[in-house]
Amino acid sequence: MTDTFISEANSTLTVSDSTENLLGPDPSLLIVDDDGPFLRRLARAMETRGFVVEIAASVAEGIAKSKAAPPKYAVVDLRLGDGNGLDVIEAIRQRRTDTKIIVLTGYGNIATAVTAVKLGALDYLSKPADADDVFNALTQRPGEKADVPENPMSADRVRWEHIQRVYEACERNVSETARRLNMHRRTLQRILAKRAPK
Repeated sequence: MTDTFISEANSTLTVSDSTENLLGPDPSLLIVDDDGPFLRRLARAMETRGFVVEIAASVAEGIAKSKAAPPKYAVVDLRLGDGNGLDVIEAIRQRRTDTKIIVLTGYGNIATAVTAVKLGALDYLSKPADADDVFNALTQRPGEKADVPENPMSADRVRWEHIQRVYEACERNVSETARRLNMHRRTLQRILAKRAPK
C-alpha cells in the first residue's frame, strides 16, 4: 500500500516537473477570444496543463490585461467583435518581447497570418483548434517544425468558413452577403441553414 502511494506521488511529481520544464518559471497565459464557450473550454484545458490563465473576450479587455500583467504566453483570435487581434499582439509586444504568441484564425487568411507573424506571433492555428495543438504550439522549441495536421479542413469546410466570414462582415444581412459572394439569395439561405461541414 505504501509502495503504491509513493509511486503515485513520484509519477505526479514527474508530470509537474516535466510541465514546469516545458513552461519555465513563468506559466502566465492570456487567451483572447470572443467565442465564450470556446474561451472557457480552452482556459480550463490550459489550466490542467500547468498554465496560470487569464481570459479576455474583446480587444479592449485583452489590451488592458496585457498592459496590467504582460503574459509569458498568449493565444489571440484574429477576428474579435470589437476589432482585430493584431492590436492585442502589438500591446503585448510593447510590454514584453519574450512572449510566445499563437494566433487563432477561423478563416485561414494568409495575409493577416503573415502580418501576425511579422508582429511577433510564433505560429497560427486555424479554428476550431484542439487544446493539444495549442499546447504543442506554445511549448514548441525554437527550430522545431510543427506537425502536419492529421485532418485538414475539407474544401466544403473552407467554403463554409468563407461564407460565414462574409456573412458576419455584412452584419448578417443575407441579401448583401449574396451580392458580395455573387450567389443567389436562396442558395445562400440554404447554406446558412445547414450545419458546418466537417
